[in-house]
Amino acid sequence: MKLLAGLLPFFLSALGCCRTGYLRLDLKISPISNISGELLLGRWSPLLNGIALASQPAGSVSFINMVNNLKGDVGRGYYLGILMGTPAQKMNILVDTGSSNFAVAGAPSSNVETFFNPKLSTSYKPLGLDVTVRYTQGSWEGKLGLDVISMPEGLNGTVTINIATILQSEDFFLPGIKWQGILGLAYRQLAKPSSSIEPFFDSLIRQLVIANVFSLQMCGAGLSLSTEEQSMPVQGSLILGGIEPSLSQGDTWYTPIVEEWYYQIEVLKLEVGGQNLNLDCTEYNTDKAIVDSGTTLLRLPVNVFLAVVMSIKESSQVEAFADGFWSGSQLACWPQGSKPWSFFPKISIYLRGENSTQSFRITILPQLYIQPMEDIGTVMECYRFGISPSSSGLVLGATVMEGFYVVFDRAQKRVGFAASSCAVVDDVSVSEIAGPFSATDVSSNCFRERPMTQPALWIISYSLIALCSITLLVSIILLVVPCGQRNGNGLTDDSSLIRNRWK
Repeated sequence: MKLLAGLLPFFLSALGCCRTGYLRLDLKISPISNISGELLLGRWSPLLNGIALASQPAGSVSFINMVNNLKGDVGRGYYLGILMGTPAQKMNILVDTGSSNFAVAGAPSSNVETFFNPKLSTSYKPLGLDVTVRYTQGSWEGKLGLDVISMPEGLNGTVTINIATILQSEDFFLPGIKWQGILGLAYRQLAKPSSSIEPFFDSLIRQLVIANVFSLQMCGAGLSLSTEEQSMPVQGSLILGGIEPSLSQGDTWYTPIVEEWYYQIEVLKLEVGGQNLNLDCTEYNTDKAIVDSGTTLLRLPVNVFLAVVMSIKESSQVEAFADGFWSGSQLACWPQGSKPWSFFPKISIYLRGENSTQSFRITILPQLYIQPMEDIGTVMECYRFGISPSSSGLVLGATVMEGFYVVFDRAQKRVGFAASSCAVVDDVSVSEIAGPFSATDVSSNCFRERPMTQPALWIISYSLIALCSITLLVSIILLVVPCGQRNGNGLTDDSSLIRNRWK
């Protein structure tokens, strides 16, 4: 009977009795029931839009061992343990939804002692391709190859993937990090050196036949960046192929993916302390607005950042800070044992709903953006501002994502948000989500122009190269082929114009 009770929300939704949106279906298999839960799940799976649930009793996907499979360096990312090559070499790989290459240190450096040695793997196959990737901070260069990997706390089975071995890097491997590579989970349009390189998650889908969805929980809310606390890594969960309901609280709200390169979404407005910033919605989506687990902070376009800081200053109940606090170059300190969070306002971000005339609101409390850093003796506790200005668009990084269980439903081109079960500081939930709200007062298109993806840039580049080649060919012909006749006002191969043009 518990199983039938668990299916009741589904039937109510089908009859139109409930709000449309994410269907949370908790399957509980009763030992006294003579009805097969697996049979019922299979019977109704077409109506679940292909999303696997963690309570699925059998099959190719089991999420039980994926819960808490991530370890986190607070402020420096969350990583997954992966076995690479034959025999296996264990590496910790940073989870990044803002890039698309799988890359691992292929040589030691000042901040990396453990690295992947392809010469020790009998299954490694070089592809003979160089690859360079640049991020907002840091870059690396390496060589592409193929090898097998497996995940002790992930999907069952071995997968052959594209691997870039990093041979040179700059500001990429940070001091004190516990990871040796990066796992890009974005779309193949961002893959380097070209979109023909199949990304990690695409390989999983093709070879293990899993659903085209993954979900992510990051549990660093309110934790300090102090050296003492960093000795005990925080946890998180990367669920590959589905959703684990126990990682969220309440409903999941979805916003459409605008463009399949980054996980680009549409932001409609921001509120600080319940007060609308009253900016044109195109300001929030300048360049792009993305969800990126590899970015530490909430990054805002410059005009939005300045408006947020001004609004926080006006609504907060603390003395004026030096400009260095807001720019991230200085810390703010309070007496030991006192918490400053009650003095700061909530920040709400409105996202367009699946119904374009509606929106929903994700809210972060100060515990997420006023972040503990270091203790100064036994006297003071210091904090940093977890929001920064950006010249490359709005980024919902770890500052926001640590408050939510985030579902990357690529199959239906949408990103889902639910309050995270671990976003609790001092017994207080530090994130909120609510909706629906009318979006009729906001433009139906909050983009100044349609984002130009990298493939479009390549087409333009190749077209310009072709045009230049034709121009060069014509010029060479004009230079080589002798003129039968010249007049006093004409130009010949010896003219100063031709020589200066190609000088």
